[in-house]
Amino acid sequence: MIEVTIDSVRIGLMNQKPEYQYVVLLKEQSSKRYLPIFIGQNEARAILMRLKNEPVPRPMTHDLLQSIIENLGGKVDSIAITSLEGDVFFAKIMLTINGQKHEVDSRPSDALALALRVDARIYVNESVMDKTAITMEKDADSDEFILDQADQIEPEGKGGTMTEEEKKRLGVFRDFIDNLDMDGLDSK
Repeated sequence: MIEVTIDSVRIGLMNQKPEYQYVVLLKEQSSKRYLPIFIGQNEARAILMRLKNEPVPRPMTHDLLQSIIENLGGKVDSIAITSLEGDVFFAKIMLTINGQKHEVDSRPSDALALALRVDARIYVNESVMDKTAITMEKDADSDEFILDQADQIEPEGKGGTMTEEEKKRLGVFRDFIDNLDMDGLDSK
């Protein structure tokens, strides 16, 4: 498993599914690789509110889930993006309740929103990261991110040239990067 952090939530203008207009970017801690996951508006809001420490007048769903887990004597140890089937990511929440370890299936967006609330570590399965991560470099003289040598990327672990299917999949990420709304990007 590869440890990641939530880098940001952005508007993904090129997504074909209108109900998933937002994208959460997970950044690998030890490199410049990012994992983009498209999420719904409500999930994006739940993640953004926590990232910005915005107060809420009443508990949101993920606050309620945190409260239930803690009131039952449980603790969220970590969450993991475990697999990808087609264009759908799957996640698990790792819990300890009364000394026993449990894994609960989850949507990545819900697991991420919960992880933010309980300060849990976030992991991505290595094969998922290798298949779907994008590399971005921040240009020293610019606030824009650029895809790093996208045309020269070879599939990891395979060697050789990219297949048409791999080029098509990479094209989706190129479109995504080209349409990121980078206004207001905080320097980190």
